[in-house]
Amino acid sequence: MSSDFEGYEQDFAVLTAEITSKIARVPRLPPDEKKQMVANVEKQLEEAKELLEQMDLEVREIPPQSRGMYSNRMRSYKQEMGKLETDFRAHLLDNTERLERSSRRLEAGYQIAVETEQIGQEMLENLSHDREKIQRARERLRETDANLGKSSRILTGMLRRIIQNRILLVILGIIVVITILAAITFSVRRH
Repeated sequence: MSSDFEGYEQDFAVLTAEITSKIARVPRLPPDEKKQMVANVEKQLEEAKELLEQMDLEVREIPPQSRGMYSNRMRSYKQEMGKLETDFRAHLLDNTERLERSSRRLEAGYQIAVETEQIGQEMLENLSHDREKIQRARERLRETDANLGKSSRILTGMLRRIIQNRILLVILGIIVVITILAAITFSVRRH
């Protein structure tokens, strides 16, 4: 009987070592391999539970005077089994928490992208309005420039006419003065 128990013990030790090693590797695996590894660990945990049951049955068949030592070992193995299951669940929860954190980060990134897009849209609308204002101001400037050109031509024409009128007045003044002088000269010569 004790040789069967020891065989189960060895199988349990090898199996728990494999499970511990695989549990440690789970977080570093890519998603597709991770699924396969998790399924494999779950299967091995079931095998380990079955081994514990077999070992428990063996212990019950051992005479009561020798059973104490085996019962203590069984308690230790059951505690080890409980620890393995807890570690495995903790690693799965760690992965779930990481996924949730990543999801939250992605969600926050998406929110920032949406807000950035809205701000960009508002800026484009503002730029469009500013462009329309600038175009209207440019049109008014062109109209003002055209009006200033017309005003300049009109003022130039008026200035030309004023100069022409002054020249005519001076010429007329000279003619009048010459005529008066000629009349005075003829009237003085006749006398």
